[in-house]
Amino acid sequence: MAIPPIATYPIPDVSEVPESKVSWRLDPRRSALLIHDMQNYFIDAYDVHSEPMSTALANMIRIREACSLAGIPVVYTMQPGDQHPSRRGILADFWGPGLSSGRDTEVIEPLAPRAGDIQVTKWRYSAFQRTDLRQLLGHHGRDQLIVTGVYTHMGCMLSAAEAFMSDVQPFLVSDATADFSREEHLMALTYASKRCGSVLTTDALVSALAPLEVG
Repeated sequence: MAIPPIATYPIPDVSEVPESKVSWRLDPRRSALLIHDMQNYFIDAYDVHSEPMSTALANMIRIREACSLAGIPVVYTMQPGDQHPSRRGILADFWGPGLSSGRDTEVIEPLAPRAGDIQVTKWRYSAFQRTDLRQLLGHHGRDQLIVTGVYTHMGCMLSAAEAFMSDVQPFLVSDATADFSREEHLMALTYASKRCGSVLTTDALVSALAPLEVG
């Protein structure tokens, strides 16, 4: 079953999110960028020319460029197509058989992975479940994770929470993720800020990296 069309909604303003309990500062020498599940199968549910995806996608592109300039590793999660029922498991009870092989599995063209980017095969909501993401971050000496992509209250929020539980500091970018609804989007940002991470905007993130890009 395909993801039903997602109605347009305005991305919540960061002013609506409770202030984070932590005062972590983003450090490009410690951080990696996660581009979460930006595959055609998921993005086809949106009107990419309208909110929230129009803003979220443009911001993901900005963030990827800033991270590339700052030497920050870029990690993609990508669910495989034609998953065997033994691997799909009870995920099928909620979402059916999932992606087909081919176009469904490809990252949307404006964000297509580049040479040197890391691609992680993903099986559950969290990017850490049944993957080697934690080991990859350790290999690259990274203990901060910038989280972007879809869906905010599912894979993005749970990846942020699991990063926290793995002693990796998550930075969830409020306007570089998209969700099913404004309410769920805001809920995810609120939870992350209060319980497991730092919530910031694309402008704040790019500004934090800018001095290091030119220096």
